[in-house]
Amino acid sequence: MKALDTNVLVRFLVKDDERQAKAVYQVFKEAEAHKQQLWVPLLVILETLWVLEAVYEIQKADILESIAELLLMPILKFEAQPAVRRFVMSAHESRMELADLLIGHSAVYSVSDAVLTFDKKASKSPLFELIGK
Repeated sequence: MKALDTNVLVRFLVKDDERQAKAVYQVFKEAEAHKQQLWVPLLVILETLWVLEAVYEIQKADILESIAELLLMPILKFEAQPAVRRFVMSAHESRMELADLLIGHSAVYSVSDAVLTFDKKASKSPLFELIGK
């Protein structure tokens, strides 16, 4: 199974480079035709969130919709997929930064009780625990 890099997902979602977007579309069509899956590492999702927010200034709701749509694609197999799904579902009502929320869901999915942090805002979530209260 081949894995995808962040720039591949970003080209697919943003389509800011027509040549690269077409190349990604072709890779996806070939995977579909051969009934293959492409691996999406959790770090790629995290970096994609950052790029879409910081570089492209895409709104939170649009980012979440894009990630939700990627989760529906049978050719994509996500690392910690249940955590990514919970992240998308909970992020709509959360005031947390998207990256922090994904980190929290990923940690809890991986059998952690909570993520230890100095981030007071993140520590308001049950996914996090403030150090030095």
